[in-house]
Amino acid sequence: MTGLTHRQTEILNIARASGRVTVEDLARRFEVSAQTIRKDLNDLCERRSMTRIHGGAIIASGVENLAYEARRFVAAEEKKAIGAAAAALIPNGSSLFINIGTTTEEVASALTSHEDLLVITNNLNVAMLLYRHPRIEVVVAGGTVRRADGAVVGSTATQLIGQFKVDYAIIGASAIDEEGALLDFDYREVQAAQAIIANARSVMLVADQTKLRRSAPVRIAHLSQIQTFVTDSALPSGLANICHTRGIEVIEAMPKRATDIEEAASSEPAQDAAPEAAPVVRLR
Repeated sequence: MTGLTHRQTEILNIARASGRVTVEDLARRFEVSAQTIRKDLNDLCERRSMTRIHGGAIIASGVENLAYEARRFVAAEEKKAIGAAAAALIPNGSSLFINIGTTTEEVASALTSHEDLLVITNNLNVAMLLYRHPRIEVVVAGGTVRRADGAVVGSTATQLIGQFKVDYAIIGASAIDEEGALLDFDYREVQAAQAIIANARSVMLVADQTKLRRSAPVRIAHLSQIQTFVTDSALPSGLANICHTRGIEVIEAMPKRATDIEEAASSEPAQDAAPEAAPVVRLR
C-alpha cells in the first residue's frame, strides 16, 4: 500500500500476525509517544486498513471476515451486555438454536445459569461452553468443522438442523445493511443460518452497532424475518423504522443515557475510553 510510513507498514504486519495491536505495546516497541501511535492508527483507519478498538486497532474487514480471535476484541463490552440481555429473554425449559459468532457465544455464556435447556448448535465454542452444565442438553450439528472459528458447516449440518423445531433461534450476522438485509461471508454458514431461522418459532438477532458499518457479500435473511433484535444502543432511523413497522422488538443493552449525551456535547471523549454499561431498554 502506497503512502504509508515504514512504521505504519510494520504496524499493519504486526496486526496481521497477531489479530490486534495496542497503543501501549506499539509505543513501547517503536519508542515513540502514545499520541504518535494514535495518529498512525487514525491514518490507517482513514485508509480503511484498520478498525479502531478500545486501546488499539485490528485489521479492517472487506470481502473477507476478520480473523475470529480478532473479532473477539471488537465491541467486547457491548457483546457481553448484548449476551446478558438476550439470555434474560430465554425462559427455563426452552429449546433453542445458537449459530456461529462471538456475540452468540456471549449469549451462551450468559445461559449457563438456566435450567432444562435443549441447545442445538453448529458452533463448537458454544458446545464447549454449555456441555458441562447438567441442566443443559447440547446437540452439535455434524459436518465439516471450519478451522478458523469452530463452525460446523455444510449440508450435513443443515440437514440435522432441519430435524428440529425449537422455541428460539439465536443468530448473529457479519453485517446489516441500511435496507435491513442480514449479511455474511460464507455461503455454507449462511445455509445453516437460514435453516435455523426456518425451524424456530421465534428468531432473535444479536448484533452490535459495528455490524451496521460493515459489508458482506452473502444474504442470510431480512430483518422482517426476525422477532427480536438485541443490540447495544439506538438504531439508525432507517433500521428503527423497519423494526417499528414490522413489529420487531428492539432491546438496547447499553442505551446512551441523557447525562452521557450532555457530556458528549460539552466535551470530546477520551479516544480510548471504555463504554459504560447502562440498563436495558425495550422498544417497539
